[in-house]
Amino acid sequence: MNIPKKLVIKQPEIGNLIRELRQQTGLTQEQFAAVLGFTFPTINRWENGRNQPSPVAMKQIEKILQDMGDRGQELLTKY
Repeated sequence: MNIPKKLVIKQPEIGNLIRELRQQTGLTQEQFAAVLGFTFPTINRWENGRNQPSPVAMKQIEKILQDMGDRGQELLTKY
């Protein structure tokens, strides 16, 4: 899979990507927050377009997308 070195997605697409990624992994916002090491309100703000993930968070999200293989690539192509 070929993911760019720095994933750049604009709002509201990043919120949609995070929501769909979380749903495809079968996690609640609370569970997804725990996986990434953030809080539930942070994930909620990302998904609802009130905040954007930090560069550190984006690296973690990229890793999850890479680990998903083709499904992760499909999400990147969509957004």
